[in-house]
Formats: sequence, C-alpha cells, structure tokens
Amino acid sequence: MILPGKRIKRLRDGSFELRLSRQERTILAGLPEQVVALLESGLTESGPLESADPDLRRLFPPAYAEDAHQEAEYRRLMGADLLASHRQALGVMQETIQADHLDQEQLAAWMGALNDLRLVLGTRLNVSEDMSGFSADDPRAAELTIYGYLGWLQEQVVEALAAEL
Repeated sequence: MILPGKRIKRLRDGSFELRLSRQERTILAGLPEQVVALLESGLTESGPLESADPDLRRLFPPAYAEDAHQEAEYRRLMGADLLASHRQALGVMQETIQADHLDQEQLAAWMGALNDLRLVLGTRLNVSEDMSGFSADDPRAAELTIYGYLGWLQEQVVEALAAEL
C-alpha cells in the first residue's frame, strides 16, 4: 500500500505538492469525517471540552489537573475555541484530500488534523510509548498500520514545513 518516497514536497513558489496515491487518499478521506462525527456526538451539555466519548479525551487534555476551579474556568474560556480549531483543521483536510497542491496554511491545518486523527486512534487502540511493534495476528493490526502511517505522514508534513526555516 505505502510506496517509498516523500509524499509532500515544497515547491519553489512556496506551495506544497501532495504525492499521495489514490489508495492513500481513499484511506485518508473518511478519517476526518469520522472524528468530526465523534466531536459532534460526543460532547456533553457541560461544555465543549467535556466529552462523553473517551476516545476524544486526548483532544481536550486538562490544563489544570490539580485545580478544579481553574480547570472549569479554562474550559469555559477556551472550550469553544479549541473545538473550533479541531473542526477547522479536520475540515481543511476533508476539503483538500483530493488536491495535488496545498498552500502553507492548508498544510499546517493538515498537520493539526493528522495529530487529531492520531490522538483519537491512539486512544481507541490504547497505544503507549512502550509499544515496540505488533503481530500480524493482532486483531488491531489494520488500525495500528493506519496509526503508523498517519505518524509517518505527519512527520513528512513537519519536514516540509520546516524546510524553509
């Protein structure tokens, strides 16, 4: 499925060429929509940073884990902005998944969207830092492969954006 080589290349005009296969685009196409649906269905009445879906917990980590009052104030002040930021990045990825070229702002949104996708999928799969690999017999093998692919693609986005620095 994954062919060797760079998937994102900075062009002389400052834009970025996406070199994704049709299969890669097909796999990526449905992921932002799934996370947006989780965001829409998983939020509770207590605010945008309180999710009923445990898979979303890494998207909204506590800022003040030791102080409930400050945490509540933070969530009240920042919740809607953080939620909008996640929706915006995922939306840009959804809208540009078939594009061959992205501008810097769009690629930065892809970086955020890929991070969101990895956080949700990693939480769902219970991925930890001490995981060294997985067996093809693992019932999560397909999802773990996608998780690894998303990380690889995110690394390429970071390299492409950093190339100008």
